[in-house]
Amino acid sequence: MLHDPSLARAVATDPRPASAVSTGVGMAGLAGLLAWVVVARWFGLDGPYSALVNVAACGLPMILWSVCVDKVHRRPTTGIDWSRTTSWRETLDISLTKLAGLWATWAGIALIYGTARFYWDRQWADYPFAMTMLGAAAPILFIGSIPYVIWLDRKLVAPKDGAWALGSWLMGTGESDPQMIFAHLRSWAVKAFFFAFMLAIVPPGFGNFIRADWQQVLHDPIALANWLITLMFVIDVAFATVGYALTMRPLDAHIRSANPHAEAWMAALICYPPFSLMANGGVLDYHPGTADWTHWYANQPVLLAITGAVLVGLTAIYAWATVAFGLRFSNLTHRGILTHGPYAWSRHPAYLSKNLFWWIATVPFLSTGSLVDAARATLLLAVVSGIYYWRARTEEKHLRADPDYQAYSDWMARNGPVPRFFGWVFGQKPAH
Repeated sequence: MLHDPSLARAVATDPRPASAVSTGVGMAGLAGLLAWVVVARWFGLDGPYSALVNVAACGLPMILWSVCVDKVHRRPTTGIDWSRTTSWRETLDISLTKLAGLWATWAGIALIYGTARFYWDRQWADYPFAMTMLGAAAPILFIGSIPYVIWLDRKLVAPKDGAWALGSWLMGTGESDPQMIFAHLRSWAVKAFFFAFMLAIVPPGFGNFIRADWQQVLHDPIALANWLITLMFVIDVAFATVGYALTMRPLDAHIRSANPHAEAWMAALICYPPFSLMANGGVLDYHPGTADWTHWYANQPVLLAITGAVLVGLTAIYAWATVAFGLRFSNLTHRGILTHGPYAWSRHPAYLSKNLFWWIATVPFLSTGSLVDAARATLLLAVVSGIYYWRARTEEKHLRADPDYQAYSDWMARNGPVPRFFGWVFGQKPAH
């Protein structure tokens, strides 16, 4: 049963697997972010560059905590041996080959950014701002990559990675493993696609939160709920942006592997522009013929307040799930297994809370049009939720290649409140 009194004793004798990320790193980032939010609100700093400072204020404390407290740079999972005394001359050929592969990858990404029209309009988000920022950063990254790669290769246990394999193939300097090249390109495809999107949505949400009218927020429960929900998304986007920016081995935040399954990419990409099927006018747009919770409960102040509080709580869980990643948030990748925070309750807390939010906020079975509109909206939202279930399963398919995830998944089946609840609902006996 869900409330089995033996659960606490079972957890005590069945300890949760260790998490790859500590709670402290996420809390450090959250503290830095909130501190800058207070400063920005006080001085009215609501512009796009202030939003980028917010991302930096989130990321810098996490870097300091990770290195100074968690000492992640000394973990074997980084693939770095700091005791190595290899001369840069011994690894220079590897480094130059790796730089060739890395620069070729960046050139390919730049070509895609320059060719795809949606990166230069604001139909989906402020992509022109993202392109401007990436263009300004490009020369710095190009120059900085030279000493960074040469320095790091001296300490790496296995310096011949996917970038080296690609560079070796391009330069014709020796045999290269196609699987390593494909893995390298998949990782950079994830980073290129999602990092640009995150940069594009950083300024709007931050600006809306900072510019909010205090008088309206403090006297209107709906405005208060929406303001707090906006804050949760500001937190979520800042942590996600940091995660895509800092895929670095010295921080143990590098990509172990990008999802190799085509179905996983399909399930993820149809949830994001320009491929989003759920967007306004999209194939799975469930909004036509509906109104949100503020419409249906307008004359029920108690129900309105309760629903607003529930929606804020669900968005807080969604943001918490991103904060728990610390420096490592990323779609479609394996960057270490999380077992703490909301991931001690559910394997997919973000997807669960997001879908519950949509159902409660939209109330699709009530319609401003006809019963047909209500039925259509309900069915379409059910399909959207089904896509997120499919997406979760494809992620598990990828992560199950890691024994650490298998141990975590098995522990969750035995002890996780959400898996146990669904097991109880469907009459499944708890795993032992």
